[in-house]
Amino acid sequence: MAEGRLHPHSIALRDIAEIFGRMGFGIAYGPELEDEFHNFDALNVPADHPARDMQDTFWIKDRAGFVMRTHNTSVTVRCLEEMAKSGLREMRKINPGKVFRNEATDMTHEAQFYQLDGFAVGPKGEVTLAHLKGVFDRFYKEYLGEDAKVRFRPSYFPFVEPGVEIDVWFEAPGKEGRWLEMAGAGMLHPSVLRNAKLNPDEVAGFAFGGGLERLLMVKYGIPDVRLFHSGDVRFVYGFTQNKL
Repeated sequence: MAEGRLHPHSIALRDIAEIFGRMGFGIAYGPELEDEFHNFDALNVPADHPARDMQDTFWIKDRAGFVMRTHNTSVTVRCLEEMAKSGLREMRKINPGKVFRNEATDMTHEAQFYQLDGFAVGPKGEVTLAHLKGVFDRFYKEYLGEDAKVRFRPSYFPFVEPGVEIDVWFEAPGKEGRWLEMAGAGMLHPSVLRNAKLNPDEVAGFAFGGGLERLLMVKYGIPDVRLFHSGDVRFVYGFTQNKL
């Protein structure tokens, strides 16, 4: 009888958790059915923001105020609330899991996909944008290889200030190489800390979030994100899994 195989998502999350674990990050999980406060309000996304419109968000019929979470940064908010309730002044977590977007699918976009979010918070002045860059330089070189090409460029996200986008050079087999956006990141906005009942005069930190499938596309040269959800069992035999 043929031996079963882990899905590449599971293989990747084990490897990624090990790398971040060596940098002091734990793992946090949260609900896929999320309320507006944790998905939007607490993250500086006001009621009139385009991301709340139907073309981006799956709203729940007969369940006012609830959505299928659009990002795992909602888990970050829940962790920050836990910090405030427990009186903690530092925490590092990665938040892996499924997210949902009401959008058209193509080779780099899906309506349901996996995201790797995370954050690091500590006493003000002890966690900076330089630490964020150091974490991702180390992570991509360990996961993708020492030759991985990474760039950081300024960007805007409502829950961080300043904000950056993190790109990695991607060369799919038979296609021309290009920069592929891997994650959005930045220093947590003071309003987000206040919404979680933390004092931005005392603590600060960074947050990040990006698609897990895109990371695997770069690592293995996979040309189309839709292969991950195709249901074709042959796909899972293209990945190496470590024995536990």
